[in-house]
Amino acid sequence: MLIVTGVVEVSDAAVEIAIAAAQEMVAETLKEPGCLIYEFSQILGQATRFRVYEEWQDQAALEAHFATPHMTAFQAALGEVGVVSSEIYRVIGGEKQPLR
Repeated sequence: MLIVTGVVEVSDAAVEIAIAAAQEMVAETLKEPGCLIYEFSQILGQATRFRVYEEWQDQAALEAHFATPHMTAFQAALGEVGVVSSEIYRVIGGEKQPLR
């Protein structure tokens, strides 16, 4: 399993555009083979910051995701409004187990 996680920050003026673009992106990405979890969530109390959290079956599934039309459209939408900052990381390996 492969995890992608991080935070994306947009300007105040771009929040609604980012939300609309993310709604389409999430809906389409969840249909992709190898996508286990895909979330783009507004951080409570920080309207311009969004948490990205994804779980993929493997690197090949993630690479296929990068080539989809909805990923291209999402990146274009964020490119138009401008991203203030973006810190996204990939976590590879490990075993997912219940906390308790």
